[in-house]
Amino acid sequence: MLKWWQRAVFYQIYPRSFADSNGDGIGDLQGIIDHLDYLRDLGIDAIWLCPHYPSPLYDCGYDVADYTDVAPEYGTLETFRQFLAQAHQHDIRVILDLVLNHTSDQHPWFLASRSSRDDPKRDWYVWRDGRDEGPPNNWLSAFGGPAWEYDPTTDQYYYHYFFKQQPDLNWHNPQVKAALFDAARFWLDMGVDGFRLDAIGTIFEHPDLPDHTASCSQLELYAATHLGGADPDWVQEQWEAMFHYQVDQPEVHELMRELRAVIDEYPDRMLVGETGEVAYYGNGSDELHLAFNFPLMETERLTPAWVRANQQARLTALPHAAWPCNTLGNHDSSRVYSHFGDGTHDAELARLSAALVLTLRGTPFLYYGEEIGMTDFLLEDSSQFRDALGTWVVEAARSMGLGPAEATALGARFGRDKCRTPMQWSGAANGGFSPSTVRTWLPVNPNYARGINVASQIDDPDSLLSFYRRLLRVRRETEPLIEGDYVSLHEESGDYLAFLRRIPGGQTCLVILNFSPHTHTLRFDLEQQTAQLLFSSHPRSPSDHLGALKIAPFEVYVAQVGPED
Repeated sequence: MLKWWQRAVFYQIYPRSFADSNGDGIGDLQGIIDHLDYLRDLGIDAIWLCPHYPSPLYDCGYDVADYTDVAPEYGTLETFRQFLAQAHQHDIRVILDLVLNHTSDQHPWFLASRSSRDDPKRDWYVWRDGRDEGPPNNWLSAFGGPAWEYDPTTDQYYYHYFFKQQPDLNWHNPQVKAALFDAARFWLDMGVDGFRLDAIGTIFEHPDLPDHTASCSQLELYAATHLGGADPDWVQEQWEAMFHYQVDQPEVHELMRELRAVIDEYPDRMLVGETGEVAYYGNGSDELHLAFNFPLMETERLTPAWVRANQQARLTALPHAAWPCNTLGNHDSSRVYSHFGDGTHDAELARLSAALVLTLRGTPFLYYGEEIGMTDFLLEDSSQFRDALGTWVVEAARSMGLGPAEATALGARFGRDKCRTPMQWSGAANGGFSPSTVRTWLPVNPNYARGINVASQIDDPDSLLSFYRRLLRVRRETEPLIEGDYVSLHEESGDYLAFLRRIPGGQTCLVILNFSPHTHTLRFDLEQQTAQLLFSSHPRSPSDHLGALKIAPFEVYVAQVGPED
């Protein structure tokens, strides 16, 4: 019997950008409550809610100042309880972001820690003496610059893997562990259904603090990573040399086992980790329940060969009893429509991307706005940036001699504002997210006025939104698409991806995703030679013969080819 999180389709909500209920230009919990009918009718089963905690917002909420409260711009604890209760009434589960690696530098714990070397919370964070009148070593922050910040009050440096406003917690201290586990229990006691664990690979660092050995600058590495053109092996080699001692240390696994034990105190709860490493499943049942298949999305183009290779590697590497988890976008990456489009067939490829993540074996995660084709919005005015990462890139680029326009364009591409813009609900001003008189926290992508909004698509049977709704309904009603195994077919094809989702001894489905502008007539030598149509992106007859199955350009095709249970 599968667990609910194995059957579910998750939908990630960035609360600041989903729905503004009170006209202040910022999304809030009541706005989500107001759209629960929409989410239920879309066909999703669970919400992943990005951080809703009080925060100075240096990193858009991932700098937590209180783990057991709600940011006032989003509502109150009572509003959260109403949201949780009403989500559950809509048969929608809720998991929360849990940020374990660091806090805000405005968290009371850190304010106490930095006040004195003798403060009881001094050892709650990672403090070290300097070396040769400088930092303890040459480690870098993933968000730019040194990973150590000097604090003159106590004449020591504190460590931060991310921004200096996000000091790392010292998880070697049992008091830190107890405090964060208590925070988790606070929300579990309230009834949340689990957690998405932020940046788990960065929780521990090498205790000896050895210097990194990368031979390039951080900006050079980031440019090679995000702009392409560099040798992938060189990029991987330099990244590992730069951050090897700061990520994926062995102690993380013991911590995940301890946290799993906490979660298992509560029935039917789950953990998904922000990691692409299958090692964090542990033995398949003692660490994470799910780890994202990030390697699937780490390409400029989705091709049949890429997906086949990914599935072969991923499904083979999973520990026994571990369950896959697939996604193509999130709050830190380009939107699916922009990322995997080719500039000519973007609409068709967006449908194929959706079908891929919803038909592969494993739990799918969608990102808000994917279902209407929201795209990246590259801001041209750096004063509108809200992501400090983009601002750092602008400053670094200017220091290297780039002009203002070039530097801003680079910051817009590297930064994450591009994929966090407000949800586009209608063709009204501000996309229906906020009243026309309000300045939204990030500008709304102007393409809301060109049909990229919910109201324009919801009653259009040919819209992307209708495509998502139909496919999500078919997935929910078709057991092999949920629990069936994955069998690759026609592995020589460069144009289309074909595979079976099969329940041994039971029902079997054939999935064909044609990533090309060409028509293909295909032959499948299966035990049953008649295919009963379940879903297609093109008009078709209700049944086909598998000896001569014609697939249209960019078609998504799903059919039953095996007996009922």
